[in-house]
Amino acid sequence: MEAESRALEANPIEAGVATPTAHRPRSVPSRASAVAVARDYLALTKPRIIALLLVTTVATMLVADPAGPPLATVIWTMLGGYLAAGGAGAINHYLDREVDARMARTRRRPLVSGRIEPLHGLLFGIALGALAFAQLAITVNLLAAVLAMAGLLGYVFVYTLWLKPLTPQNIVIGGAAGAVPPLVGWAAVTGGLSVDALYPFAIVFFWTPPHFWALSLLIKDDYARTGVPMLPVVRGERETRRQIVIYALALLAISVLPVLGGLFGAIYLLAALLLGGVLCALSLRLRAHPSRGAALRLYLYSLAYLALLFTAMAADRVL
Repeated sequence: MEAESRALEANPIEAGVATPTAHRPRSVPSRASAVAVARDYLALTKPRIIALLLVTTVATMLVADPAGPPLATVIWTMLGGYLAAGGAGAINHYLDREVDARMARTRRRPLVSGRIEPLHGLLFGIALGALAFAQLAITVNLLAAVLAMAGLLGYVFVYTLWLKPLTPQNIVIGGAAGAVPPLVGWAAVTGGLSVDALYPFAIVFFWTPPHFWALSLLIKDDYARTGVPMLPVVRGERETRRQIVIYALALLAISVLPVLGGLFGAIYLLAALLLGGVLCALSLRLRAHPSRGAALRLYLYSLAYLALLFTAMAADRVL
Protein backbone atom coordinates (compact mmCIF):
# COMPACT_ATOMS: atom_id res chain seq x y z
CA MET A 1 0.00 0.00 0.00
CA GLU A 2 2.84 2.38 0.79
CA ALA A 3 4.39 1.66 -2.62
CA GLU A 4 1.07 2.32 -4.34
CA SER A 5 0.71 5.61 -2.52
CA ARG A 6 4.15 6.69 -3.67
CA ALA A 7 3.23 5.70 -7.27
CA LEU A 8 0.06 7.78 -7.15
CA GLU A 9 1.96 10.79 -5.93
CA ALA A 10 4.67 10.36 -8.56
CA ASN A 11 2.40 9.87 -11.58
CA PRO A 12 -1.33 10.23 -10.90
CA ILE A 13 -2.19 10.03 -14.62
CA GLU A 14 -0.56 6.67 -15.20
CA ALA A 15 -2.13 5.44 -12.00
CA GLY A 16 -5.57 6.16 -13.43
CA VAL A 17 -6.36 9.15 -11.29
CA ALA A 18 -7.59 12.23 -13.14
CA THR A 19 -5.81 15.48 -12.60
CA PRO A 20 -7.72 18.31 -10.96
CA THR A 21 -9.74 20.44 -13.35
CA ALA A 22 -7.46 23.42 -12.81
CA HIS A 23 -4.52 21.47 -14.23
CA ARG A 24 -6.22 19.96 -17.28
CA PRO A 25 -5.02 21.29 -20.63
CA ARG A 26 -7.72 23.42 -22.23
CA SER A 27 -8.29 23.98 -25.93
CA VAL A 28 -8.24 27.74 -26.43
CA PRO A 29 -7.58 29.69 -29.62
CA SER A 30 -3.96 30.72 -29.78
CA ARG A 31 -2.91 34.23 -30.65
CA ALA A 32 -1.42 32.90 -33.87
CA SER A 33 -4.71 31.31 -34.93
CA ALA A 34 -6.64 34.49 -34.13
CA VAL A 35 -4.24 36.48 -36.28
CA ALA A 36 -4.64 33.92 -39.09
CA VAL A 37 -8.44 34.24 -38.94
CA ALA A 38 -8.20 38.04 -38.99
CA ARG A 39 -5.84 37.82 -41.97
CA ASP A 40 -8.35 35.61 -43.82
CA TYR A 41 -11.19 38.04 -43.21
CA LEU A 42 -8.97 40.88 -44.39
CA ALA A 43 -8.22 38.87 -47.55
CA LEU A 44 -11.95 38.72 -48.28
CA THR A 45 -11.94 42.50 -48.72
CA LYS A 46 -9.30 42.28 -51.52
CA PRO A 47 -7.06 44.96 -49.97
CA ARG A 48 -4.60 45.18 -52.88
CA ILE A 49 -7.36 46.17 -55.27
CA ILE A 50 -8.87 48.59 -52.77
CA ALA A 51 -5.54 50.36 -52.28
CA LEU A 52 -5.57 51.39 -55.94
CA LEU A 53 -9.22 52.44 -55.75
CA LEU A 54 -8.46 54.64 -52.75
CA VAL A 55 -5.70 56.37 -54.71
CA THR A 56 -8.26 57.33 -57.36
CA THR A 57 -10.66 58.48 -54.64
CA VAL A 58 -8.24 60.73 -52.77
CA ALA A 59 -6.71 62.14 -55.96
CA THR A 60 -10.17 63.06 -57.23
CA MET A 61 -10.91 64.79 -53.91
CA LEU A 62 -7.89 67.02 -54.50
CA VAL A 63 -8.99 67.64 -58.07
CA ALA A 64 -12.41 68.74 -56.83
CA ASP A 65 -10.91 70.93 -54.10
CA PRO A 66 -7.33 72.01 -54.93
CA ALA A 67 -7.13 73.98 -51.66
CA GLY A 68 -7.35 70.67 -49.87
CA PRO A 69 -10.45 69.12 -48.27
CA PRO A 70 -10.50 68.79 -44.47
CA LEU A 71 -8.38 65.89 -43.25
CA ALA A 72 -11.36 64.42 -41.43
CA THR A 73 -13.34 64.32 -44.68
CA VAL A 74 -10.49 62.52 -46.44
CA ILE A 75 -10.13 59.95 -43.64
CA TRP A 76 -13.86 59.26 -43.36
CA THR A 77 -14.20 58.97 -47.13
CA MET A 78 -11.29 56.53 -47.31
CA LEU A 79 -12.74 54.45 -44.47
CA GLY A 80 -16.19 54.34 -46.04
CA GLY A 81 -14.70 53.57 -49.44
CA TYR A 82 -12.71 50.69 -47.99
CA LEU A 83 -15.73 49.28 -46.19
CA ALA A 84 -17.93 49.48 -49.29
CA ALA A 85 -15.35 47.98 -51.65
CA GLY A 86 -14.37 45.42 -49.04
CA GLY A 87 -17.98 44.39 -48.59
CA ALA A 88 -18.33 43.94 -52.34
CA GLY A 89 -15.15 41.87 -52.38
CA ALA A 90 -16.34 39.60 -49.57
CA ILE A 91 -19.71 39.02 -51.23
CA ASN A 92 -17.89 38.31 -54.49
CA HIS A 93 -15.79 35.66 -52.68
CA TYR A 94 -19.04 34.01 -51.56
CA LEU A 95 -20.72 34.10 -54.96
CA ASP A 96 -17.62 32.92 -56.84
CA ARG A 97 -16.50 30.24 -54.39
CA GLU A 98 -17.37 27.30 -56.68
CA VAL A 99 -15.62 28.91 -59.64
CA ASP A 100 -12.65 29.82 -57.44
CA ALA A 101 -12.30 26.19 -56.39
CA ARG A 102 -11.51 25.21 -59.99
CA MET A 103 -8.91 27.94 -60.59
CA ALA A 104 -5.27 27.56 -59.55
CA ARG A 105 -5.04 31.28 -58.75
CA THR A 106 -7.99 31.29 -56.35
CA ARG A 107 -8.44 27.79 -54.96
CA ARG A 108 -6.73 28.66 -51.67
CA ARG A 109 -9.02 31.58 -50.91
CA PRO A 110 -10.51 31.48 -47.38
CA LEU A 111 -14.04 30.38 -48.35
CA VAL A 112 -12.82 27.82 -50.87
CA SER A 113 -10.35 26.19 -48.50
CA GLY A 114 -12.86 26.12 -45.65
CA ARG A 115 -10.89 28.41 -43.36
CA ILE A 116 -13.99 30.62 -43.20
CA GLU A 117 -17.54 29.32 -43.48
CA PRO A 118 -19.16 30.62 -46.69
CA LEU A 119 -22.18 31.99 -44.82
CA HIS A 120 -19.90 33.85 -42.44
CA GLY A 121 -18.10 35.39 -45.40
CA LEU A 122 -21.40 36.51 -46.93
CA LEU A 123 -22.65 38.03 -43.68
CA PHE A 124 -19.30 39.76 -43.22
CA GLY A 125 -19.62 41.36 -46.67
CA ILE A 126 -23.20 42.48 -46.07
CA ALA A 127 -22.24 43.93 -42.69
CA LEU A 128 -19.36 45.90 -44.22
CA GLY A 129 -21.64 47.30 -46.91
CA ALA A 130 -24.29 48.37 -44.40
CA LEU A 131 -21.66 49.92 -42.15
CA ALA A 132 -20.15 51.78 -45.11
CA PHE A 133 -23.47 53.33 -46.05
CA ALA A 134 -24.25 54.43 -42.50
CA GLN A 135 -20.74 55.75 -41.85
CA LEU A 136 -20.53 57.74 -45.09
CA ALA A 137 -24.04 59.14 -44.68
CA ILE A 138 -23.26 60.33 -41.14
CA THR A 139 -19.66 61.49 -41.46
CA VAL A 140 -19.49 62.64 -45.11
CA ASN A 141 -22.78 63.11 -46.95
CA LEU A 142 -25.70 61.10 -48.30
CA LEU A 143 -24.67 61.33 -51.96
CA ALA A 144 -21.27 59.80 -51.24
CA ALA A 145 -23.00 56.99 -49.35
CA VAL A 146 -25.47 56.34 -52.18
CA LEU A 147 -22.70 56.28 -54.78
CA ALA A 148 -20.62 53.86 -52.71
CA MET A 149 -23.62 51.55 -52.44
CA ALA A 150 -24.23 51.85 -56.17
CA GLY A 151 -20.68 50.65 -56.73
CA LEU A 152 -21.15 47.71 -54.36
CA LEU A 153 -24.48 46.65 -55.82
CA GLY A 154 -23.23 47.12 -59.37
CA TYR A 155 -20.22 44.91 -58.71
CA VAL A 156 -22.26 42.19 -57.00
CA PHE A 157 -25.42 42.09 -59.07
CA VAL A 158 -24.57 43.59 -62.46
CA TYR A 159 -21.04 42.22 -62.88
CA THR A 160 -20.72 39.08 -60.72
CA LEU A 161 -24.22 37.63 -60.92
CA TRP A 162 -25.40 38.84 -64.34
CA LEU A 163 -22.63 39.77 -66.77
CA LYS A 164 -19.71 37.60 -65.70
CA PRO A 165 -21.35 34.25 -66.57
CA LEU A 166 -23.20 35.69 -69.57
CA THR A 167 -20.95 37.63 -71.94
CA PRO A 168 -17.27 38.16 -72.79
CA GLN A 169 -17.99 41.90 -72.54
CA ASN A 170 -18.63 41.45 -68.82
CA ILE A 171 -15.59 43.43 -67.72
CA VAL A 172 -16.40 46.32 -70.10
CA ILE A 173 -19.92 46.94 -68.84
CA GLY A 174 -19.22 45.81 -65.29
CA GLY A 175 -16.19 48.06 -65.18
CA ALA A 176 -18.50 50.95 -64.35
CA ALA A 177 -18.70 49.63 -60.79
CA GLY A 178 -14.93 49.91 -60.42
CA ALA A 179 -15.05 53.47 -61.75
CA VAL A 180 -17.39 54.68 -58.99
CA PRO A 181 -14.73 55.56 -56.31
CA PRO A 182 -13.70 58.80 -58.08
CA LEU A 183 -17.35 59.85 -58.06
CA VAL A 184 -17.52 59.12 -54.34
CA GLY A 185 -14.46 61.29 -53.78
CA TRP A 186 -15.91 64.15 -55.82
CA ALA A 187 -19.26 63.98 -54.03
CA ALA A 188 -17.55 63.81 -50.64
CA VAL A 189 -15.84 67.16 -51.26
CA THR A 190 -18.45 69.10 -53.21
CA GLY A 191 -21.71 67.50 -52.10
CA GLY A 192 -22.69 67.01 -55.75
CA LEU A 193 -21.49 65.90 -59.16
CA SER A 194 -20.54 67.90 -62.24
CA VAL A 195 -19.42 67.22 -65.79
CA ASP A 196 -15.81 67.43 -64.63
CA ALA A 197 -16.42 64.51 -62.27
CA LEU A 198 -17.06 62.29 -65.29
CA TYR A 199 -13.46 62.59 -66.52
CA PRO A 200 -11.87 60.49 -63.72
CA PHE A 201 -14.81 58.08 -63.97
CA ALA A 202 -14.28 57.63 -67.73
CA ILE A 203 -10.54 57.11 -67.32
CA VAL A 204 -11.03 54.22 -64.88
CA PHE A 205 -13.82 52.82 -67.05
CA PHE A 206 -11.64 52.70 -70.19
CA TRP A 207 -8.59 51.54 -68.21
CA THR A 208 -10.35 48.44 -66.87
CA PRO A 209 -10.58 46.32 -70.09
CA PRO A 210 -6.89 46.43 -71.11
CA HIS A 211 -5.85 45.93 -67.49
CA PHE A 212 -8.12 42.97 -66.88
CA TRP A 213 -7.75 41.36 -70.29
CA ALA A 214 -3.96 41.36 -69.87
CA LEU A 215 -4.52 39.34 -66.70
CA SER A 216 -7.07 37.09 -68.39
CA LEU A 217 -4.49 36.17 -71.04
CA LEU A 218 -2.27 34.89 -68.23
CA ILE A 219 -4.98 32.73 -66.66
CA LYS A 220 -6.96 31.79 -69.77
CA ASP A 221 -6.78 28.06 -68.97
CA ASP A 222 -8.34 28.64 -65.55
CA TYR A 223 -11.26 30.48 -67.10
CA ALA A 224 -11.67 27.76 -69.72
CA ARG A 225 -11.97 25.12 -66.98
CA THR A 226 -14.62 27.07 -65.12
CA GLY A 227 -16.73 27.95 -68.14
CA VAL A 228 -16.57 31.69 -67.44
CA PRO A 229 -16.87 33.38 -70.88
CA MET A 230 -13.88 35.69 -70.63
CA LEU A 231 -12.76 37.22 -73.90
CA PRO A 232 -9.64 35.03 -74.50
CA VAL A 233 -11.77 31.89 -74.01
CA VAL A 234 -14.68 32.93 -76.22
CA ARG A 235 -13.03 35.06 -78.91
CA GLY A 236 -9.45 33.81 -78.67
CA GLU A 237 -6.17 35.40 -77.65
CA ARG A 238 -5.66 37.21 -80.96
CA GLU A 239 -8.96 39.07 -80.68
CA THR A 240 -8.25 39.83 -77.04
CA ARG A 241 -4.93 41.43 -77.95
CA ARG A 242 -6.65 43.48 -80.66
CA GLN A 243 -9.27 44.71 -78.19
CA ILE A 244 -6.56 45.63 -75.70
CA VAL A 245 -4.93 47.87 -78.31
CA ILE A 246 -8.26 49.51 -79.18
CA TYR A 247 -9.05 50.30 -75.54
CA ALA A 248 -5.49 51.48 -74.82
CA LEU A 249 -5.72 53.97 -77.68
CA ALA A 250 -9.19 55.05 -76.58
CA LEU A 251 -7.88 55.51 -73.03
CA LEU A 252 -5.09 57.76 -74.29
CA ALA A 253 -7.63 59.92 -76.11
CA ILE A 254 -10.01 60.00 -73.13
CA SER A 255 -7.19 60.96 -70.77
CA VAL A 256 -6.46 64.09 -72.81
CA LEU A 257 -10.06 65.34 -72.85
CA PRO A 258 -9.90 66.97 -69.38
CA VAL A 259 -7.11 69.22 -70.68
CA LEU A 260 -9.24 70.29 -73.63
CA GLY A 261 -12.09 70.90 -71.19
CA GLY A 262 -9.90 73.19 -69.09
CA LEU A 263 -9.79 71.02 -65.96
CA PHE A 264 -6.06 70.24 -66.12
CA GLY A 265 -2.95 71.93 -67.46
CA ALA A 266 0.56 71.14 -68.65
CA ILE A 267 1.66 68.89 -65.77
CA TYR A 268 -1.21 66.52 -66.26
CA LEU A 269 -1.04 66.68 -70.07
CA LEU A 270 2.61 65.65 -70.07
CA ALA A 271 1.92 62.78 -67.67
CA ALA A 272 -1.11 61.61 -69.65
CA LEU A 273 0.82 61.56 -72.92
CA LEU A 274 3.87 59.81 -71.46
CA LEU A 275 2.01 57.27 -69.37
CA GLY A 276 -0.58 56.60 -72.06
CA GLY A 277 2.10 56.36 -74.73
CA VAL A 278 3.89 53.63 -72.78
CA LEU A 279 0.62 51.78 -72.23
CA CYS A 280 -0.15 51.87 -75.96
CA ALA A 281 3.39 50.77 -76.81
CA LEU A 282 3.15 47.78 -74.46
CA SER A 283 -0.27 46.90 -75.92
CA LEU A 284 1.04 47.07 -79.48
CA ARG A 285 4.05 44.98 -78.55
CA LEU A 286 1.78 42.37 -76.97
CA ARG A 287 -0.18 42.18 -80.21
CA ALA A 288 2.88 42.02 -82.45
CA HIS A 289 4.91 39.67 -80.25
CA PRO A 290 2.49 37.76 -78.04
CA SER A 291 3.94 36.06 -74.98
CA ARG A 292 3.20 35.58 -71.31
CA GLY A 293 5.99 37.97 -70.48
CA ALA A 294 4.48 40.70 -72.64
CA ALA A 295 1.04 40.19 -71.07
CA LEU A 296 2.52 40.27 -67.57
CA ARG A 297 4.45 43.48 -68.28
CA LEU A 298 1.29 45.15 -69.58
CA TYR A 299 -0.73 44.00 -66.58
CA LEU A 300 1.81 45.23 -64.03
CA TYR A 301 2.36 48.51 -65.86
CA SER A 302 -1.38 49.16 -66.01
CA LEU A 303 -1.46 49.19 -62.20
CA ALA A 304 1.31 51.78 -62.06
CA TYR A 305 -0.30 53.74 -64.91
CA LEU A 306 -3.53 54.37 -63.04
CA ALA A 307 -1.85 55.33 -59.78
CA LEU A 308 0.59 57.68 -61.49
CA LEU A 309 -2.01 59.30 -63.73
CA PHE A 310 -4.30 60.11 -60.80
CA THR A 311 -1.33 61.40 -58.83
CA ALA A 312 -0.57 63.69 -61.77
CA MET A 313 -4.18 64.89 -61.73
CA ALA A 314 -3.90 65.92 -58.09
CA ALA A 315 -0.47 67.49 -58.58
CA ASP A 316 -1.66 69.52 -61.56
CA ARG A 317 -4.58 70.98 -59.65
CA VAL A 318 -2.75 71.61 -56.38
CA LEU A 319 0.34 73.14 -57.99
